[in-house]
Amino acid sequence: MKYDNSHVRRQDRLLDEAEARRLLREGAYGVLALSDAECRPYAVPVNYVWDGDDKVYIHCAPEGEKLRLIDRCADVVLTVVGRTQVLPGAFTTAYESILLRGTARRGLDADERRRALHLLVGKYCPAYVERGQRYAEHSFYRTEVVCIDLVTMSGKCKQLPALAGGETPDKEATHAG
Repeated sequence: MKYDNSHVRRQDRLLDEAEARRLLREGAYGVLALSDAECRPYAVPVNYVWDGDDKVYIHCAPEGEKLRLIDRCADVVLTVVGRTQVLPGAFTTAYESILLRGTARRGLDADERRRALHLLVGKYCPAYVERGQRYAEHSFYRTEVVCIDLVTMSGKCKQLPALAGGETPDKEATHAG
């Protein structure tokens, strides 16, 4: 996966690659964006797990709109938003986010599906890994796993003292934008 911030308009707000990878690893959820054959957008929040390289996995029911759209057009975007804080007195928001572009595929072999479910359990249920593995195995054949082969990632942020130390910056020193 290539880290590419060249298309980000606000070059002064780039999230460095190490922080983008941290957010990808630690993010609680993402919003998966897809489109249909008529270019109508569809976006849905999803739990996901990153394999540490160039794949993201999501799980879902074995049928539904998300899968129908993936079957029609496999090009997808996953957005992950990390820490945010609205600063009303400064008329701005501190934030960090990443945008990942890739190709979704389903019909994974059983080994890759099990590995993905193992990664998901480890991320979301670390105190219940053994129980989670039994649960994943019990529901294995009624669970779809989608792999997103990542092509590019970009990251953007607006870091303000409020994110780091909890103080609201002086509105004279900070402006919206």
